[in-house]
Amino acid sequence: MAKERKLQLHRQENFEMIEMEARRERVKMNVALLKKEEEEKRSTGGGLRQSKNIGKDGSPDLNSFIQQFPGASFDNKGTGNKEVSDTKDGVDTKDRSTEPSGSGESFKPGTWQPPT
Repeated sequence: MAKERKLQLHRQENFEMIEMEARRERVKMNVALLKKEEEEKRSTGGGLRQSKNIGKDGSPDLNSFIQQFPGASFDNKGTGNKEVSDTKDGVDTKDRSTEPSGSGESFKPGTWQPPT
């Protein structure tokens, strides 16, 4: 009985070893395939984005950034440098009250408290 049990354990160990070796081979094949795909992407330039390296001597291209905003420019003569007014809805913000306005039966002016 003990010999049969040892033989059975030996067969299980051999089977597990064969399974592990097959798994190792599959992993090796997958790694090789992934490396090949990555090398193909590198050679065609796809998948990887080229980034600009801005060092101490370089500076970012702000002209292309500014062009995204209509009427904006670097020069002071452009249309983008208009005088900014302090009015909102035709009312000068300096004349506005900081007191809230509202309506409804629960509204009480001057009673607002910040949340704690």
